[in-house]
Amino acid sequence: MPYLWTPAHTAPMPEVAPPDGAPLLRLEVWPHRSLPSKGFSATILGMFFLGLIPVVPFIGTTAFWILLLCMMGALAALWVALRRSDRDLLHEEVSIWRDRLELTHWSAKGERFDWKTNPYWLRLTLHPKGKVEQYLTLKGGGAGETREVELGSFLSPEERQDLHDELAQVLQRLRETPAPKPPPAP
Repeated sequence: MPYLWTPAHTAPMPEVAPPDGAPLLRLEVWPHRSLPSKGFSATILGMFFLGLIPVVPFIGTTAFWILLLCMMGALAALWVALRRSDRDLLHEEVSIWRDRLELTHWSAKGERFDWKTNPYWLRLTLHPKGKVEQYLTLKGGGAGETREVELGSFLSPEERQDLHDELAQVLQRLRETPAPKPPPAP
Protein backbone atom coordinates (compact mmCIF):
# COMPACT_ATOMS: atom_id res chain seq x y z
CA MET A 1 0.00 0.00 0.00
CA PRO A 2 1.38 3.41 -0.83
CA TYR A 3 0.49 4.91 2.55
CA LEU A 4 1.91 4.59 6.03
CA TRP A 5 0.52 5.31 9.51
CA THR A 6 2.97 6.51 12.18
CA PRO A 7 2.51 5.02 14.75
CA ALA A 8 0.44 2.13 13.47
CA HIS A 9 -3.25 3.10 13.43
CA THR A 10 -4.15 -0.19 15.11
CA ALA A 11 -2.17 0.75 18.22
CA PRO A 12 -4.23 2.05 21.15
CA MET A 13 -4.60 5.82 21.46
CA PRO A 14 -1.87 7.16 23.75
CA GLU A 15 -2.88 7.73 27.36
CA VAL A 16 -0.36 10.54 27.71
CA ALA A 17 -0.25 13.45 25.26
CA PRO A 18 2.82 13.35 22.98
CA PRO A 19 5.54 15.85 23.95
CA ASP A 20 6.17 19.11 22.08
CA GLY A 21 2.76 19.19 20.40
CA ALA A 22 3.51 16.19 18.20
CA PRO A 23 0.47 14.63 16.51
CA LEU A 24 -1.11 11.46 17.89
CA LEU A 25 -1.05 9.89 14.43
CA ARG A 26 0.47 10.78 11.09
CA LEU A 27 -0.58 9.35 7.74
CA GLU A 28 1.66 9.66 4.70
CA VAL A 29 0.14 8.93 1.26
CA TRP A 30 2.12 8.78 -1.98
CA PRO A 31 1.51 7.53 -5.53
CA HIS A 32 2.96 4.26 -6.74
CA ARG A 33 6.54 4.67 -7.90
CA SER A 34 7.56 3.12 -11.20
CA LEU A 35 10.49 0.98 -10.12
CA PRO A 36 13.13 0.64 -7.42
CA SER A 37 16.74 1.21 -8.59
CA LYS A 38 17.44 -2.47 -9.33
CA GLY A 39 14.19 -2.73 -11.27
CA PHE A 40 15.05 0.43 -13.21
CA SER A 41 18.48 -0.95 -14.19
CA ALA A 42 17.02 -4.33 -15.17
CA THR A 43 14.29 -2.68 -17.27
CA ILE A 44 16.70 -0.45 -19.18
CA LEU A 45 19.15 -3.31 -19.74
CA GLY A 46 16.36 -5.69 -20.79
CA MET A 47 14.91 -3.07 -23.16
CA PHE A 48 18.36 -2.55 -24.70
CA PHE A 49 18.95 -6.27 -25.39
CA LEU A 50 15.40 -6.88 -26.61
CA GLY A 51 15.72 -3.83 -28.84
CA LEU A 52 18.88 -5.28 -30.38
CA ILE A 53 17.07 -8.43 -31.59
CA PRO A 54 15.53 -6.79 -34.67
CA VAL A 55 18.60 -4.57 -35.24
CA VAL A 56 21.43 -7.18 -35.28
CA PRO A 57 20.46 -8.85 -38.61
CA PHE A 58 20.99 -5.50 -40.34
CA ILE A 59 24.63 -5.00 -39.23
CA GLY A 60 26.65 -3.53 -42.08
CA THR A 61 23.71 -1.82 -43.78
CA THR A 62 22.24 1.66 -43.64
CA ALA A 63 19.07 0.19 -42.10
CA PHE A 64 21.16 -0.87 -39.08
CA TRP A 65 21.94 2.76 -38.19
CA ILE A 66 18.35 3.86 -38.70
CA LEU A 67 16.98 1.03 -36.54
CA LEU A 68 19.69 1.56 -33.91
CA LEU A 69 18.87 5.27 -33.74
CA CYS A 70 15.13 4.52 -33.32
CA MET A 71 15.82 1.89 -30.66
CA MET A 72 18.11 4.22 -28.72
CA GLY A 73 15.49 7.00 -28.97
CA ALA A 74 12.85 4.67 -27.48
CA LEU A 75 15.31 3.64 -24.76
CA ALA A 76 16.05 7.30 -23.94
CA ALA A 77 12.31 8.09 -23.77
CA LEU A 78 11.78 5.18 -21.35
CA TRP A 79 14.73 6.37 -19.23
CA VAL A 80 13.38 9.94 -19.03
CA ALA A 81 9.81 8.81 -18.23
CA LEU A 82 10.91 6.48 -15.42
CA ARG A 83 13.27 9.04 -13.88
CA ARG A 84 10.63 11.78 -14.03
CA SER A 85 8.18 9.52 -12.24
CA ASP A 86 10.71 9.04 -9.43
CA ARG A 87 11.35 12.79 -9.13
CA ASP A 88 7.70 13.73 -8.73
CA LEU A 89 7.15 15.29 -5.33
CA LEU A 90 3.44 14.44 -5.23
CA HIS A 91 2.37 13.18 -1.80
CA GLU A 92 0.01 13.99 1.06
CA GLU A 93 0.32 13.98 4.81
CA VAL A 94 -2.47 13.90 7.38
CA SER A 95 -1.54 14.78 10.97
CA ILE A 96 -4.10 14.07 13.67
CA TRP A 97 -4.25 15.67 17.09
CA ARG A 98 -7.16 15.52 19.54
CA ASP A 99 -8.32 19.01 18.62
CA ARG A 100 -7.27 19.33 14.96
CA LEU A 101 -6.55 17.46 11.77
CA GLU A 102 -4.16 18.92 9.21
CA LEU A 103 -3.90 17.80 5.58
CA THR A 104 -0.83 18.90 3.66
CA HIS A 105 -0.74 18.21 -0.07
CA TRP A 106 2.43 18.61 -2.14
CA SER A 107 1.82 18.82 -5.88
CA ALA A 108 4.11 17.13 -8.42
CA LYS A 109 5.95 20.47 -8.77
CA GLY A 110 6.48 20.73 -5.00
CA GLU A 111 3.81 23.36 -4.27
CA ARG A 112 2.38 23.00 -0.76
CA PHE A 113 -1.32 23.28 0.11
CA ASP A 114 -2.59 23.10 3.72
CA TRP A 115 -6.04 22.44 5.12
CA LYS A 116 -7.08 22.22 8.78
CA THR A 117 -10.21 21.25 10.66
CA ASN A 118 -11.38 19.86 13.99
CA PRO A 119 -11.60 16.03 13.82
CA TYR A 120 -14.83 16.13 15.82
CA TRP A 121 -16.57 17.99 12.97
CA LEU A 122 -14.79 16.18 10.15
CA ARG A 123 -16.97 14.38 7.63
CA LEU A 124 -15.21 11.62 5.70
CA THR A 125 -17.00 10.67 2.47
CA LEU A 126 -16.31 8.03 -0.15
CA HIS A 127 -18.15 8.91 -3.36
CA PRO A 128 -18.69 5.83 -5.60
CA LYS A 129 -18.59 8.09 -8.66
CA GLY A 130 -16.77 11.39 -8.88
CA LYS A 131 -13.60 12.70 -10.47
CA VAL A 132 -12.29 9.17 -9.97
CA GLU A 133 -13.92 5.94 -8.84
CA GLN A 134 -14.26 5.72 -5.02
CA TYR A 135 -13.45 9.44 -4.66
CA LEU A 136 -12.40 10.12 -1.04
CA THR A 137 -13.08 13.57 0.44
CA LEU A 138 -12.72 15.29 3.80
CA LYS A 139 -15.10 18.08 4.75
CA GLY A 140 -14.63 20.35 7.73
CA GLY A 141 -17.56 21.43 9.82
CA GLY A 142 -18.45 23.91 12.50
CA ALA A 143 -17.63 27.63 12.59
CA GLY A 144 -18.76 28.08 8.98
CA GLU A 145 -16.01 25.85 7.52
CA THR A 146 -17.51 23.95 4.62
CA ARG A 147 -14.52 23.42 2.34
CA GLU A 148 -14.23 19.90 0.96
CA VAL A 149 -10.81 18.50 -0.02
CA GLU A 150 -9.80 15.27 -1.70
CA LEU A 151 -7.45 12.70 -0.25
CA GLY A 152 -5.41 10.15 -2.19
CA SER A 153 -6.79 10.86 -5.67
CA PHE A 154 -3.68 9.13 -7.08
CA LEU A 155 -4.47 5.84 -5.29
CA SER A 156 -6.38 2.96 -6.86
CA PRO A 157 -10.11 2.66 -6.03
CA GLU A 158 -9.41 -0.33 -3.75
CA GLU A 159 -6.69 1.57 -1.89
CA ARG A 160 -9.00 4.57 -1.42
CA GLN A 161 -11.66 2.21 -0.02
CA ASP A 162 -9.13 0.71 2.42
CA LEU A 163 -7.85 4.16 3.39
CA HIS A 164 -11.42 5.38 3.99
CA ASP A 165 -12.14 2.40 6.27
CA GLU A 166 -8.91 2.86 8.24
CA LEU A 167 -9.33 6.63 8.60
CA ALA A 168 -12.98 6.21 9.67
CA GLN A 169 -11.84 3.69 12.29
CA VAL A 170 -9.14 6.07 13.58
CA LEU A 171 -11.56 9.01 13.79
CA GLN A 172 -14.15 6.87 15.60
CA ARG A 173 -11.54 5.71 18.14
CA LEU A 174 -10.37 9.31 18.59
CA ARG A 175 -13.92 10.46 19.35
CA GLU A 176 -14.60 7.58 21.76
CA THR A 177 -11.39 7.66 23.83
CA PRO A 178 -11.07 10.16 26.66
CA ALA A 179 -8.57 12.99 26.33
CA PRO A 180 -5.09 11.99 27.48
CA LYS A 181 -3.59 13.23 30.69
CA PRO A 182 -0.96 15.96 30.35
CA PRO A 183 2.65 14.72 30.49
CA PRO A 184 4.11 14.53 33.99
CA ALA A 185 5.96 17.63 35.20
CA PRO A 186 9.77 17.23 35.39
